[in-house]
Amino acid sequence: MQILVTGGCGFIGSAVVRHLIHHTKHSVVNVDVLTYSASPETVAEVEKNDRYNFRQVNITDAAALKKVFEEFKPDAVMHLAAESHVDRSIDGPGIFVETNVVGTYTLLNVAYEYWKALTEDKKQKFRFHHISTDEVFGHLELNDPPFTETTPYDPRSPYSASKAASDHLVRAWFHTYGLPTFVTNTTNNYGIWHFPEKLVPLIIINALEGKDLPVYGKGDNIRDWLFVEDHAEALVKAVEIGEPGETYAIGARQPRTNLEVVKAICAILDELRPDSKGKYERLIKFVGDRPGHDFRYEIDPSHAEKSLDWKAKNNFETGIRKTVQWYLDNQSWWQAIRDKRYSGQRLGTK
Repeated sequence: MQILVTGGCGFIGSAVVRHLIHHTKHSVVNVDVLTYSASPETVAEVEKNDRYNFRQVNITDAAALKKVFEEFKPDAVMHLAAESHVDRSIDGPGIFVETNVVGTYTLLNVAYEYWKALTEDKKQKFRFHHISTDEVFGHLELNDPPFTETTPYDPRSPYSASKAASDHLVRAWFHTYGLPTFVTNTTNNYGIWHFPEKLVPLIIINALEGKDLPVYGKGDNIRDWLFVEDHAEALVKAVEIGEPGETYAIGARQPRTNLEVVKAICAILDELRPDSKGKYERLIKFVGDRPGHDFRYEIDPSHAEKSLDWKAKNNFETGIRKTVQWYLDNQSWWQAIRDKRYSGQRLGTK
């Protein structure tokens, strides 16, 4: 297949691009506008491959998108381009609406016009795969059952509200226009090439720099953690065999509190990069909670595991160790970001 991937220089998108080139025979056109959190380095290892192409295009630019569709004639779209940091959505929700809602609408329109002109055989095989989040479902109490594909939507942040809107648009284009779309929702991802504003890389880097390790509230908020390379494998399986109109909730059954995550990182760093001043846990600092902070997310991935013949290979312990080691080995990448793009300051305090 020729697959158009949006946001392919971002954290999850780049993992998808690398997986497609290294582990399949599919061809890729990576469409990315290269915002602050995108890094061309994430796909440098595949950029010379004959099956890989890149176009710097904003998904809100219909004319530019149309040219990409005309040039590469994709068999499928994997839509990952999104603004995704909750804290930034609190500080400035407008760009989240523009990218996640208007951008998805624009991409759907261009894809639909392209799809209408295909032969019947190609129409049947075409797929529009929209990648989303479990945050659209709201939050869970401690003893609530995990989210599934049928959980009602209850978004509570500007970010999750914008993603919920995009999910609804994708499903509307299926039901109203017949465009063969489907949605995947996932849990918190972590792993290599993660922009340092997110919890896991922020804690690793702050610890290495001897800075405070900020933990919101009491650190008892729970997230379900999925290693990004496992997620990429699931997403590729979905675009290959996913059914139009379907939803697949993808997770690894690895819930942890934020404090447990931070302490796990500290323990690995104590082993791999001991600090002469003492254990890294001494740097943990509890800070004021995020406005509207959802208590718990967790996904039951049973349907996705069965339908896609997929299961996460990494539990949290193996995945977080690989992640910490990668940041130890790749300081030049994250140091350049700390110096020029994001120094580690707190966001989302409005």
